[in-house]
Amino acid sequence: MEVITEFFSKLGNLEELIKWGGLTVLIIIIFAETGLLIGFFLPGDSLLITAGLIAAQGYLDITVLNLSLIIAAIAGDQVGYLFGKKTGPKLFNREKSLLFNKDHLIKAKHFYEKYGGRAIIYARFVPFARTFAPIVAGIGDMNYRKFISYNIFGGIFWVLSMTLLGYFFGNIPFVKKNFEFVIIGVIVLSVLPVVIGYLKHRKESKLNAEEMEV
Repeated sequence: MEVITEFFSKLGNLEELIKWGGLTVLIIIIFAETGLLIGFFLPGDSLLITAGLIAAQGYLDITVLNLSLIIAAIAGDQVGYLFGKKTGPKLFNREKSLLFNKDHLIKAKHFYEKYGGRAIIYARFVPFARTFAPIVAGIGDMNYRKFISYNIFGGIFWVLSMTLLGYFFGNIPFVKKNFEFVIIGVIVLSVLPVVIGYLKHRKESKLNAEEMEV
């Protein structure tokens, strides 16, 4: 219990979280965010970029980091797909709860319908979608061989693009001198898509409500 409390207390400071939990906590978060329903709130892009930045400081080995997180990301999507295939439409009949948000599942369904199999790759870079897209693929009974190919490519591309971005920027003198500010900037940028999506959703809901009144 103490470890869990410590984890959540450090979740708002990714640099501190990674230095506290090391590679273990990184693997757990990446797996949970991509494979478990309860992982939708966890940091993804910002965590990977921060891990790359910290690796550039010498706290983590970049090769071991990437191999471990690629495996975690692929395994996470795999679990999500199998979970979706097993539970099927039952998920859409569930109400919202503390650990489940039906709206995210519906949005992921629309995302999947729009992009098809490519959604498995694109979803890696979209906060809510990377948790729910593999589940929706399982519910939709997507061809397993097709899914696994998208899953592997998406997992490798997502992890490498994010961690190496942080790693190479982390070796720039300006970044080294202003490390804390760079971390804050990364977090802000990673949260922006969520904020924009929320505002867009509110605008669309408002327009629909006005149309219904008319």
